[in-house]
Amino acid sequence: MRYLAIDFGSKRTGLAICDPSETFVSPYKVVHGQKSLIEKIENIIHSENIEAVVVGLPLNMDDTEGPQAELVFEFAEKLKDKINLPVHLQDERLTSYAAEEKLKPADMTVGKQKKRIDAVAAAEILNAFLDKNKN
Repeated sequence: MRYLAIDFGSKRTGLAICDPSETFVSPYKVVHGQKSLIEKIENIIHSENIEAVVVGLPLNMDDTEGPQAELVFEFAEKLKDKINLPVHLQDERLTSYAAEEKLKPADMTVGKQKKRIDAVAAAEILNAFLDKNKN
């Protein structure tokens, strides 16, 4: 199944996709701002033949849900109503940290890393989701 992962943010939203065999996950792009975000995602879903969506859920380290989690729940519901595909939530704790660690060895400026970090974090979310579902 081809999944689209979303690392939702108020300023930047990272996207990642996997191949139909669910073997390879790739950072896809970063969308800036929230203006027409759902419509942009909907276009990507159609152009990339996405069959389901995984949205990162920012839980606190003690498993509680904070204000950002509430925003993600609202976003996921709006998205689900619009796209008519399965929308899954995946714990995204420490994905930004893991993404930063992956980008450190790359020969990129801090500015270039910042532009990619959200898409790499989305790839981490999707990898975690796929790993959890394989077991």
